[in-house]
Amino acid sequence: MEKAVFLDRDGVVNEMIYYPEHGIVDSPFTAAQFRLLPHVAETIKTLHEGGFKVIIVSNQPGIAKNHFSEAVFEETREKMHRELEREGVAVDGEFYCLHHPEAKVARFKAVCDCRKPKPGLLLQAAETMDIDLTESWMIGDGLTDIEAGEKAGCRTILLGRINGGLCQMIEQTNARPDFITANLREAARVIADGDADLKPAKVSRGKKHGK
Repeated sequence: MEKAVFLDRDGVVNEMIYYPEHGIVDSPFTAAQFRLLPHVAETIKTLHEGGFKVIIVSNQPGIAKNHFSEAVFEETREKMHRELEREGVAVDGEFYCLHHPEAKVARFKAVCDCRKPKPGLLLQAAETMDIDLTESWMIGDGLTDIEAGEKAGCRTILLGRINGGLCQMIEQTNARPDFITANLREAARVIADGDADLKPAKVSRGKKHGK
């Protein structure tokens, strides 16, 4: 069986976008807004060199919420592929949940098993790609990612910084990452050499909101 590093997309692979007219920070609503975060391509390369598949598992309710069309969603995916290919890398798989329980688009309105914090996307990936989840990692910028990873049997890394709000949310949800790092490159370093100093048990508690 293969081992994998599962990545949330927005906020991990690419920049989040601030929409002042809505007062929210959210996913890109157009392909033009999609921009890789620094060092993502080289980090994917490092993970591949370590023997890991790199698989995106992401809640993408933008179509359901009528923020953008399915065509725009595909254009955005294609742009991600092009930007990674320019750096000589590619992800090994992508699994998206397009549902939302309060969707404006009726066919995407559902309480599903694939929307994180449920582990459905990771379970789908494991079955499809012959992944050993116990040898795999989930990296995300929200506690929904951490909870999904824990339920699937993966080790987990939360991207963020320790603060009071994060600690409080970890206590409320009881979703406890194995590690907390500032960015994806640091997360890959933890996976490579297991830096115990970054364990949440040593730095107190922690969280971020999920999509």
